[in-house]
Amino acid sequence: MKSTATQAFRRARAPIQLAILTLLAGISAAHAQDVAQAPAAPAVSKSVGSADSNVIPEVVVTATKRSTPLQKTPIAITAINAASLQDNHVQTIQDVVNLVPGFQATGQGDHGVITMTLRGIGNDSAKTEYADPEVASFIDGIYSPRPEGATSLLFDLEAIEVLRGPQGTLWGRNSTVGAVNMQTTKPVIGERSGNIEAGMGDYKRLGTRGAFNIPLGETAALRIAAVHEQHEGYIDYQKLPSIPLADQRAAFKAGGGKDSDFRAINPNLFIANGPQYGAQDQTAVRLSLLWNIVPDVKWNVSYEKYADRGTPSMNLLQTPRAGTDLWSTLSDVAPTVKRDSDAIRSRLEYTINPSLALHYIAGVARFSGSSTFDQDGGVVVPTSFSTGGKYQANNTVASHYKNHSHELELQSLGKQTVDWQLGLYYAAEKNDMRFDIPIFNGTQEGTVNWQGSFIQPKQTVASSAAFGQATWNISDKLHLTGGLRYTKDKRTNQGGNGYTWDGSPDVPQVPVSPSIDPRNPGQGFKPNNPSNDGVYHGSKTTGLVRVNYELDRSNMVYASVSTGYKSGGLQDGGRPYGAETLTNYEIGSKSTLMGGMVKVNNAIYYSDFKDFQFSAPVTNPDGTRGLATNNADGATVFGVESEIAAKLTRDDKLQLTLAYTRAKLGKLIGGSNDYTLPACPVAGIDYCLDVTGNAMPHAPKFSMQLQYQHTFELAGGATVVPRISTHYETASWLSVFNLGEGDRQKAYTRTDLGLRYTSNKWWVDAFVRNVADKNIKTSAANGFYGIWVAQYLPPRTFGFNTGVDF
Repeated sequence: MKSTATQAFRRARAPIQLAILTLLAGISAAHAQDVAQAPAAPAVSKSVGSADSNVIPEVVVTATKRSTPLQKTPIAITAINAASLQDNHVQTIQDVVNLVPGFQATGQGDHGVITMTLRGIGNDSAKTEYADPEVASFIDGIYSPRPEGATSLLFDLEAIEVLRGPQGTLWGRNSTVGAVNMQTTKPVIGERSGNIEAGMGDYKRLGTRGAFNIPLGETAALRIAAVHEQHEGYIDYQKLPSIPLADQRAAFKAGGGKDSDFRAINPNLFIANGPQYGAQDQTAVRLSLLWNIVPDVKWNVSYEKYADRGTPSMNLLQTPRAGTDLWSTLSDVAPTVKRDSDAIRSRLEYTINPSLALHYIAGVARFSGSSTFDQDGGVVVPTSFSTGGKYQANNTVASHYKNHSHELELQSLGKQTVDWQLGLYYAAEKNDMRFDIPIFNGTQEGTVNWQGSFIQPKQTVASSAAFGQATWNISDKLHLTGGLRYTKDKRTNQGGNGYTWDGSPDVPQVPVSPSIDPRNPGQGFKPNNPSNDGVYHGSKTTGLVRVNYELDRSNMVYASVSTGYKSGGLQDGGRPYGAETLTNYEIGSKSTLMGGMVKVNNAIYYSDFKDFQFSAPVTNPDGTRGLATNNADGATVFGVESEIAAKLTRDDKLQLTLAYTRAKLGKLIGGSNDYTLPACPVAGIDYCLDVTGNAMPHAPKFSMQLQYQHTFELAGGATVVPRISTHYETASWLSVFNLGEGDRQKAYTRTDLGLRYTSNKWWVDAFVRNVADKNIKTSAANGFYGIWVAQYLPPRTFGFNTGVDF
């Protein structure tokens, strides 16, 4: 066991434990039945048949903004209920990916956030204020625009729905290739109940979580849920190798240094103890209120507070230096993360009459954060205090995001010849941030190689939309759906700029830090030209045409053409970039077989991706740096997905997901400082590579997830349930550059094990994750000296949780 930060153990935080996911792939009623469409209330799993029957319970989803049975919903969707989330120990979106076909999530160290790829399309730069994701995240139907916020820690969830394919009509911009909707558990009127859990594990893991449902008279209820999770970092610190003083002096003089300026390397510049990279220390609490104001008016409102004091992941040498371990680093920047977010979410439902309902969904969120990160990863040991290696820190000095959104929905209720809904939407963001990059030769006491500060005091986003969708129920079996959404976007950058070291001999060469304001004269920095000021206007119409036909009460087929889009915007220098769009052609089937014992859902799709927004950090010809975004021709993606859920006997459950994906880039000349690339023949980019025709990153051609569990019944009604979950995928690239083995995750199999004992309302659950201790890369780079580094999924971990429901 590695040691954890002692501060983490001093905190007694309110209850709640790790819970989230397993893939209840295709799940529906034992036999299809006509279901009247109700208002889009939060997804609730409803069982058809008793828990000990051979029938797989029905799952109700809200993918169409109505509550519909999963097997009757003509969309490629994976619905994961609370029990599955708990069995799979889901804490973040990264824990969800194996349960959904074609889903990937990558860790991005310098910001400590997770970015998502679905069906071969994603954006690794969606960790910054400049780049939006292609996979949109929603909590209770409310868009969460920034990945650092409350979606970082998942708790007290009723279900997660992953909608695959463009969702631009009902779910809006940035759902280019899909959407993830997390449904929190809602209060229940008239019920006093709750649960409390706690757990321990290796890396000094401690976790606690709980939830309490409190009735407030006959018309209201309150739910209080909280969670705290912590563990040490996975990455040890290396000691600075002993370098004889004579060798240091010789290296310094060979680098052009004067004898009088020589100093020995200060070993105290390198981190030896304290918080390690890859540590978790996260806390959240949520208060939810359900109030039936009058019989026809219902209000759900919640407040959520989230705090993160963990550390980012780390770029590790793919080939460790002699005498060192993969899970260790020579670091000269102590890792920190400080993030706080507050969110209010509200849903007001008014049933006007039995055929008509009006909904108002609103959200307000505020986020602030900072972080420090060792970007160079200690890939080269310095030969003197100013030669040999490099010191580079990527420091988010401050970032603040504020956003609010409002949606008004009017929709039909009950079974009608035409089921319809209309909506109006408005959302706005206001962001500011400062991001520092000091790069020094040798050590941070050496000489400036390059350094700069990126300051964006005001960036705004405003998006408004109108949408409508209708389904013509031509017969009981045949249904035709059409929908349109018009979106208008405006983005502004005001007062922002990058500030680059000007080489002034009168200013001490020290790393840029919060105590230095590069905007002030005499600090050694000059503003980039042009500034980031600018305004972007854009609009887009997205649509859907879909037909679905019920072959019989247990089998449905569907075909659809749908579009999604992501807004254009502004980049460094105030330069605009265009919107990207995706048109998806899909056919699918949903089947309930063997009297409800087996569910099989399939989808075949072809996606035409246009104007792909490729974002990367680059060096400009004048020596300044920034994040550049260019619109590539796009990509073409072809894929096949299958989800199978089977209750083999009353005590045996099996779930299988399969995905084949072929994602190929269109024309793109890409540049990035994260990779060692050749000189660029294209004006305006120092180094680049023609990646036209390359495979998209994070898109293995084939992936599979198999889960099996068996229930052993003991005396007194107790049960023991062992389970196994195995994920396999073929090799995949980690960047668009496809630069060889260092830029590639080879094919791998990863297995998790669990064992759960339940007696009455008390339970204990033991688990081992990544049983074979596989090293699985999620991102890679070789921008320093051509040496490959990577970030990895966690190594093998084990632990247990125990809790009681009451």
